[in-house]
Order: sequence, then structure tokens, then C-alpha cells
Amino acid sequence: MTWLAWRQHRNQAYLAAAALAMFAVLVFITGRQMASQYQSALTSCTLSHSCGSLTLTLGTPLLSLLIMLTVVVPCLLGVFWGGPLIAREFETGTSQFAWTQSITRSRWLTVKVGWALLAAAAWGGAVSALVTWWSGPVNALNQQIFQPSQFDIQGIVPVGYAVFAVALGIAAGALIRRTLPAMAVTIGVFAFVRLVIGQDLRSHYMSALTVINTFGHRMKPLPTGSYWLISQGLVGPGGRLLSTPALGSGIAVNGVPVSEMPLACQPLAFQGPVKLISCLSAHGYRGFFTSYQPASRYWAFQGIETGVFVLLAAALIAVTAIVVLRRDA
Repeated sequence: MTWLAWRQHRNQAYLAAAALAMFAVLVFITGRQMASQYQSALTSCTLSHSCGSLTLTLGTPLLSLLIMLTVVVPCLLGVFWGGPLIAREFETGTSQFAWTQSITRSRWLTVKVGWALLAAAAWGGAVSALVTWWSGPVNALNQQIFQPSQFDIQGIVPVGYAVFAVALGIAAGALIRRTLPAMAVTIGVFAFVRLVIGQDLRSHYMSALTVINTFGHRMKPLPTGSYWLISQGLVGPGGRLLSTPALGSGIAVNGVPVSEMPLACQPLAFQGPVKLISCLSAHGYRGFFTSYQPASRYWAFQGIETGVFVLLAAALIAVTAIVVLRRDA
């Protein structure tokens, strides 16, 4: 059965391997150039004691865009590997032929799904490893690894995304039994789940830390390293935290829209912080706050999110098994 699965999907494997090899060569060449450029700049600024203000452009916009586009790799695996895996078998009727050749449904399903998920994890992990290595100098320079745009393409979470995407494609194919609809459903559901978890749930994996700078007191230092800024704003009357998203948009001071400050204080926003703070204090405002996830939680968040998607993938495979083993049995 393993040999048959390989014969059926070897062209997909060859194509994916070729694409991965070309990507690896590009990443290796440009990554070494960037690392050399960064080390030279770091050595130079160390000698001149100016590393605190180091500015450096690493890579090209086109290359950076290519790296960012690796975020769609898991979805592509789900669409082109997971979607047709079972749907095409049902669509063409070859599954019925296989089950009459002394191959049980459970063995047929285990081999096909097992190799597909293993391949997805391997390809997702390989792409992520290359991107993480390539991004090393950029991460060190910009302290950005915890930012959502970088978090999604580095570390171990792309492995979880890839496994989930392929499991989603497989489940969609088992339920719909049509290849093209299964591929379309995979794209839509994958994008929706990623958006919900990334935008709404990720920041709540662990309670954010909050720094409050009270008016009239010495300013507390902002977090260091590649922290993830969750929100910032004013500490209003009664100690209520008025975050930037809730306050609206427009010209802002320390992340707080001027249009949402007391009317009497708005003209003072452009006359210096002393007058503005004095006015805000008179209206019951206590200070500014910053909520964030510290850089030290990066790998904990990576592990939590990977676990979430692996569990979702396991649930989808369970649904697939129920459908395949019981339907028309």
C-alpha cells in the first residue's frame, strides 16, 4: 500500500522537492550575504560605540516579499495535497477497487493519511527552518520576531499550520467527495481559522503584562527585546484603561488619538507634554499604559499555537475516519 501511495503521488512530491530546493538555494545565497553585511555593520558600530542607533537595510523588497509569501505554503499543501487525496479516489471510484484487493478501509486510510501528514510536517518544517535561518540578521536588527507577520512564518508554528491544512483538505474531500469543491473549502476554512486564531485568540494565550506610567512620576522603561505590543492608551478616570483601538483613529499622542481626549485638552496636544498632562490630570486621567507580551514568551506562544492546530488536525482526521470507515460500509 505504501508503494501504491508513492506511485500515485510521486509527481507531487517531485514538484514540491524541486520548489523547495530552488527556494533553499536562494535563501542560502542571500542569507549568507545578509549575515555578512550585518556582522560587518555590527563590528563597525561596536568600534564607534554607535550600535544604539544602527540603521541598516538587509535584503531587497522583492526578496522580503518572497519570504513573507511563505505564509501561504501550508495552505497550498492543504489544497493540492490534502484536497484531492481522498476526494479524487471517491470521484473516480478507485477507492472501491482498492478495497476489493484485500486492502481494508482502515489500512488504506491509515497509509494515505499518515504519509500525507508526515510529508506536510516535513515540508512545512523545512520551509520554516530556511525562513527562520534567513531572518536571523533581520530579527536581531529589528527585534521583530514576535510580531504577527514574522511569528506566522518562523519557528515551529508553520509545521502545525501545514498539518492542519492537509488534514482539513482530507476531511473536506471525505465529506464532499469532489476534488475542486474540497480544494475551495480548504482555502476558505483555512483562511478563516488562521484569521480568527491570529487576530482574536493568540494574544490571550497568556495574560498580557501592563506598564502604567502615572502622570507626575518617573517614566517606567518600556519592555526590551522582540516584545509584542498588544495595546496602549490612557488610564482614564476610575483607573479604566482606554486602549487605542477603542478610542478611534486620527492624530495621536503616545498612541492616543487627540480627537478622543477631553475637548479642553485637545489644543494643548501640540503645545508640549507638560500642558497636555496637566489638563488630562485635571479631567481625572491618571497616565499612559502599555500592554504587551514579553519576548521571553515567544516559544511558549509558538508551542501553544502549534498544539492548537495539531489538535484541530487530529479532530479532522477523526471525522475523516468516521466518514470513510462507516459511510457505505
